[in-house]
Amino acid sequence: MQPALRILALDTATRCCSVAVLIGERLAAEMTAVSDRTHSVHLMAMIRETLKMADVALQAIDGFAVSLGPGSFTGLRIGISTVQGLAFAGGKPCVGVSSLEALALQCLPWPHSICALMDARKCEVYAGYYRERDSRLERLAPERVLPLTEALGAIHTPHLFIGEGAGLYRERIRSALGDLAHFVPQDRNLPRAGMVARLAQPQLSAGLTVGPARLVPRYLRQSDAELRIGCSIKDHPRSRD
Repeated sequence: MQPALRILALDTATRCCSVAVLIGERLAAEMTAVSDRTHSVHLMAMIRETLKMADVALQAIDGFAVSLGPGSFTGLRIGISTVQGLAFAGGKPCVGVSSLEALALQCLPWPHSICALMDARKCEVYAGYYRERDSRLERLAPERVLPLTEALGAIHTPHLFIGEGAGLYRERIRSALGDLAHFVPQDRNLPRAGMVARLAQPQLSAGLTVGPARLVPRYLRQSDAELRIGCSIKDHPRSRD
């Protein structure tokens, strides 16, 4: 019999920082912290403490999992670069998963559709739509960044909403959708690294992994800095040649 796969997973896509160790089907340890401080301040300490709680040495981890986004540009870079460093050092495989999908996984089992929402600021949300099929998540549409009204406009059936965006815009969602809108308890709107590990587990088990250098954030839109650079290039006289 194959030994249970040991996975170290991180989620740093939002102001919530989460670390988990999954051993086989068992969530051995999970630690989550919500802070306005940069995740780089406490992430490595959280990793050490989570490994200690799981009674697993870093060298014994079989693979790493990390949320690739969407989410905070800085937060995503911190989580991904941390996994890259650990994986390079240990020569271990990696899997990246969707931040929205990891949120939605918390809703199973649920008989209807699921909408995961994260606050994208600028009066927009990151939105992902899913449903359960054979105890797994099925994506119903591409993940997008868009105004809340557009995110709700195509919903005509019961949906369970999850994520900080769902908590932030709860009343607007309820006003727009009425009885079609259902919500998870407020404390479940936070992302969990344990869900990142569970999403990554089938891929790690099947060898569908990537090297650390191939972990790339999925922002869904350009950063403010990139937008400023793009505008500067567009406005430069030579750009009109």
